[in-house]
Amino acid sequence: MSDPRSPAPTNDSRRIAPHRVTFAPQWSQPGTPFRHTWESVANIDQFRWLVRRDVQDHLAVARRELGIQHVRAVGMFDDEMRVYRPSPASFMGTEPRTPRSNWQTVDYVMDSLLERGLSPMVTTSFVPSAMTSGPTTVFTTKGHTSPPDDWNQWSSLVEDATRHALDRYGPAVVRSWYFEVWNEPNLHGWFWGGDQAQFLKLWEVTYRAIKSVDASLRVGGPSCAKAGWIDELLAHGEEYDCRPDYLTAHIYNNDSVIGEALAPFSDQAAAPANQSPDYAMEVIRGVRAQVKRHGFRGELHWNEWGRSFHGVDHRRETAAEAAFIVRLLSEVSQEAEAFAYWCLSDIYDQVGYGREAFHGGYGLMNLQGLRKPAYHAFHLLSRLGTERKIISGIPPGGMVGAIATVDAKGRARILVYAYQHDDAPVRQSLTVTVVLPPRSRPGAVYRIDHHDNNVLTQWRELGAPDYLSRGQRAELAANNELQPASPGAQWTNDAGRNLAHFTMETPGVALLEIEPA
Repeated sequence: MSDPRSPAPTNDSRRIAPHRVTFAPQWSQPGTPFRHTWESVANIDQFRWLVRRDVQDHLAVARRELGIQHVRAVGMFDDEMRVYRPSPASFMGTEPRTPRSNWQTVDYVMDSLLERGLSPMVTTSFVPSAMTSGPTTVFTTKGHTSPPDDWNQWSSLVEDATRHALDRYGPAVVRSWYFEVWNEPNLHGWFWGGDQAQFLKLWEVTYRAIKSVDASLRVGGPSCAKAGWIDELLAHGEEYDCRPDYLTAHIYNNDSVIGEALAPFSDQAAAPANQSPDYAMEVIRGVRAQVKRHGFRGELHWNEWGRSFHGVDHRRETAAEAAFIVRLLSEVSQEAEAFAYWCLSDIYDQVGYGREAFHGGYGLMNLQGLRKPAYHAFHLLSRLGTERKIISGIPPGGMVGAIATVDAKGRARILVYAYQHDDAPVRQSLTVTVVLPPRSRPGAVYRIDHHDNNVLTQWRELGAPDYLSRGQRAELAANNELQPASPGAQWTNDAGRNLAHFTMETPGVALLEIEPA
């Protein structure tokens, strides 16, 4: 990996987009496979929220529009899920007070996901309070994160959860799931109260418990902040015959801080955000090379990533975030099997629960399920095909680019992004010309900018109310599905070449659909 602390380039091409670009995709030349890796996994903050109807509704919309397949949420073993508690009969003294496993609430969640065409990731976290060895907790919801005080009890709980899932849903279903061991154990004192050696013990015990029930189930980790502990996990797995089936890692573009703890819980006053727009991409490429050096052949998942780890970041709700997402996935989406942006919904309570309808939260959707600009970016990405074409005409600087694809039916698409990394982007107009395939014409254009497909602008026009009335929510929802731009693209012919012309805003994103002439 390159040095994540190197200063960002300061030339204008990094910050200010050109005013006019012409893209000439090589439509007639063979392309390369373009996997929709961002569709594999979606994140929900915590398992407890999956019992809520609104969260289930958010997931159903994302399944339908974004094509998501798996749902990841930490805290499956938290006390609120009632997985390891005494029987209610113990209150009357007719049964002992000894805790017992209970999967009724988990079953409700799993059933709800499967009914919506979704598969769960079984996140074996956190430690039930009756089993913990220490006082360490995480979030305002107080998930217990100290190591188990009895490894045999922990192994039995994991084994019971796995066997129950197989008995209830059958091997064919459960073998399509992912089992994940813990979350960010390298953030000591937050997500893990032990040290690295104790985490590797947790990994080994959990791995063996799952595999003892069905050796074909997929078990992965370490899910560390800034992609830590991958070398250590692979070495431990090799030495003790508990090799991960897939690897998981996290990265935020502002994760690089000299001399401070890793994100997301470093001291923000002493930890300025990283200034390179390329930091996360460099880490992703570096980890791909790292994994390759180990000869690891399993899947690699970036199951938590984004531009900023800050719990409140109002820029996250702008068109600049949409452009960041498309730019990163344009560059590195083929470097792993899964890219799960953090996260799908503002229904979230790690350091506090949002009050305002839009408060700079992590979600692609707000508390009421309204789609933010970043959500629409993923929708446009999922409208692309699965064969990518080389493009001539990409301007230097890396801040403006495009993805050109063809699908199995021969339908062409080009998705253009114009990104600015400054905290206060300068809105500009960008004129785009696209050389079309022979015998084709421009179809619909979709834009994400300050106005188009931007519910935040509409909300501010209502006075930016903290609490949406029923009428206001209905008004915003009525215009919240992805809308084509009007006017769309113009069509001209230049020396036998069909050209499409349209305008977009920077920072912003635009998709041109191309139709047969």
